[in-house]
Amino acid sequence: MADVCKQLIVKSNPLIEAKYDLTVNEQRLVLATISQVRRDSQVTDQYTYSVTASTWSEMTGANINGVYEELAAAAHRLLDRKVVLYEEPNSGQRKPVKLVTHWVQSVRYIQEEGRVELRFAKDILPYLTALRRNFTMYRLENVSCMRSRYGIRLYEKLVQWDSVGSRTISISWLREIFCLEDRYPLVADLKKRVINPAVKDINEHSDLWVEYDQKKIGRKVTDFVFRFGYKQEKAVTNSHSKQKTPTKYIHGVSVAEIERLAKPGESYEDAAHRIKAQRRSNA
Repeated sequence: MADVCKQLIVKSNPLIEAKYDLTVNEQRLVLATISQVRRDSQVTDQYTYSVTASTWSEMTGANINGVYEELAAAAHRLLDRKVVLYEEPNSGQRKPVKLVTHWVQSVRYIQEEGRVELRFAKDILPYLTALRRNFTMYRLENVSCMRSRYGIRLYEKLVQWDSVGSRTISISWLREIFCLEDRYPLVADLKKRVINPAVKDINEHSDLWVEYDQKKIGRKVTDFVFRFGYKQEKAVTNSHSKQKTPTKYIHGVSVAEIERLAKPGESYEDAAHRIKAQRRSNA
């Protein structure tokens, strides 16, 4: 995998749970741009980020021929896209009013060099940089080859809860943040058009495995219950299962590693959180 796909995506959790509707290519462009944002300091809206056709080809695996046109079209549409947020970054407190903003404020097209330049909207930057708490981090390579617009969105919502390994998502909330409105009113259609393609994308292209069930109140399906984990951890567990000694994990960190790295008086859970944070900071 090319180096560009090894870049980290860091988003405030309120942005992950925001309401917006982007195509797969528009999401790829946003993520390719986010991967260039400095995470350790404040960045102003005067910074310009460049995405080239070669980068786009590396991300998607597409043939370089015609890639610039695809990239430029995504940038052109992105300029008009809005995002709705309900919570400030780092605060964890829901705001009494919602924030509606654009993703980017300007796009420059440099066709001769096969690239586009974007500037993020001022109001979106606090959700991408100088984050101290309530953020999610993952590598671009885990979503760059997905084909479903909902696969990327669902992946983010699962990896956000990776220390738990399960997440229950209400259908009404999912419809709202995915901007589905009146589309797929039947749960069967919602599963066929949205959930199943997203789960397939995650299982085929990301570092997670996922399966899901549905929850009912009476005869009405109200929630989807997702169970998931990292494929590498599952492979390790399966390889040891024949010996009846599966590796145990706490919040994604093996018990063996916790016992080796824990500080005096530190609980298993506290040590797991600290080790995981160190992994992210050293990535």
